[in-house]
Amino acid sequence: MEEGRVVCVTGGTGFVASWLIMKLLQLGYSVNTTIRSYTAGSKKDISYLTNLPGASDRLHIFNADFNNPDSFDAAIAGCNGVFHVAHPIDFENKETEETISNKSVKTMLGILKACVKSKTVKRVVYTSSASTVMFKNEEIDVVSESSWSDVEYIRNVNFFGSSYYISKTITEKAALEFAEKNSLDLVTVIPTWIHGPFVGSTCPGSVSSSLSMIIGSKKQIRYYPNTPFVHIDDVASAHIFLFEYPEAKGRYICSAVEITTDKLKEFLSKRYPEFQIPSADPLTDPAVKFVSLSSKKLLDTGFKYKYGLEEMFDGAIECCKEKGLL
Repeated sequence: MEEGRVVCVTGGTGFVASWLIMKLLQLGYSVNTTIRSYTAGSKKDISYLTNLPGASDRLHIFNADFNNPDSFDAAIAGCNGVFHVAHPIDFENKETEETISNKSVKTMLGILKACVKSKTVKRVVYTSSASTVMFKNEEIDVVSESSWSDVEYIRNVNFFGSSYYISKTITEKAALEFAEKNSLDLVTVIPTWIHGPFVGSTCPGSVSSSLSMIIGSKKQIRYYPNTPFVHIDDVASAHIFLFEYPEAKGRYICSAVEITTDKLKEFLSKRYPEFQIPSADPLTDPAVKFVSLSSKKLLDTGFKYKYGLEEMFDGAIECCKEKGLL
């Protein structure tokens, strides 16, 4: 295998990770991926991963769990790069915010220690979230990578999904701090609302939320006053680009399109007349302030977004139809 072409992707069954694995295989990489509670003969259907082109020769699946950070060591050993995508998600509040954050940070540090120990990992790319930059009790028109969400503000407002927002913020900070202290090359990708088609058999949360106006579910995470979207393929491409780009350093916001809720309703009504698009008001979260997220740092590297809002929604709707989900 060519030098630099063996990588690990954590959380392989997830929305971003599975698409990332598909693209890495397409590019000729050999991929180790971690899956929770997976063993040979397991009833968990991961055929959507094992059937990917190139998977039979170059995809290797490891069992790893957030409750045991050391369980990631085997998948990382011998790799040239690590994409840490996995993160505990608990929108039903089954665990406390503190428990989720502690678990996330402990696993992150375990993974980064394994990277240092491997002596082969050249760079780590961590999948963060726009929630780490956009929630603060101050008026800011444009948010850049220098911004950090205010954890206390998130707690006080008690946004839906607050434990996720807080844990992502705390975990990214811990990752950057560890990397600096241990001279580990680490960059973070900060995607906004990820939308588009998907590899797995179930509709990812961010896709079903993005389709809230079409599927009419008010139980989904609600739109922001100015919702920033990015296509799943652009997110995966940004991860790989930043892994391969020699000068990559620090944080990178990954956001392609921003649209107000009213404009989104107008867009969906015109493009998909077969669906009954509800009023935008009930699907907007009034607690979230209107902010714009800048991708200038990422674009200045030479990275280019390939997909707009049309491809995101067309791809998601077509994919849902093909899988019998819509």
